[in-house]
Amino acid sequence: MRLLVHICCGPCAAYPVPRLQAEGHELSGFFYNPNIHPYREYREREDSARRLAREYGVEMVGSPGYELEGYLRQVCNREDIRCRFCYEMRLRKTAEAAREGAYDGFTTTLLVSPRQKHAMIREVGEQVAAEVGVPFYYEDYRPGYREGTERSKAMGLYRQTYCGCIYSERDRYAPRADKRQRKE
Repeated sequence: MRLLVHICCGPCAAYPVPRLQAEGHELSGFFYNPNIHPYREYREREDSARRLAREYGVEMVGSPGYELEGYLRQVCNREDIRCRFCYEMRLRKTAEAAREGAYDGFTTTLLVSPRQKHAMIREVGEQVAAEVGVPFYYEDYRPGYREGTERSKAMGLYRQTYCGCIYSERDRYAPRADKRQRKE
């Protein structure tokens, strides 16, 4: 299949990309992640995604760029369900680019992380696929997470410590007392 792969970052692509290539798929990468904050973090992740793509001979196709405002408009006052909006934004933009480029399907490297909401990603991917008219290629890459982690370390790729959005950054770095207080 000719697949458009949504790449959230280089480390997350380090397992799915070579696996898909080994299965005989022709890949192009698509970096669209308006959730990532701050902008310097966004650039680091985009650079690592492009480095990995070059390493594996994957062409990165055009991206709409950094659309932080659109992401914030989607999640504002709906922070408790922000992940669904975030997945939907990114997968819809990928599916639309796949349709424009006449790809056989699309997928996402988000499916490698044991920290992501895997069932929700699959559900949103299939929903978007039905609406846009391009198949969602599903594969559970989580069994290769450790292998991809080691590969990304060996490549010297930038490795982030939180999902990407301002909420996950807060949850990662806020003192535990702050977290308990927010839940009360």
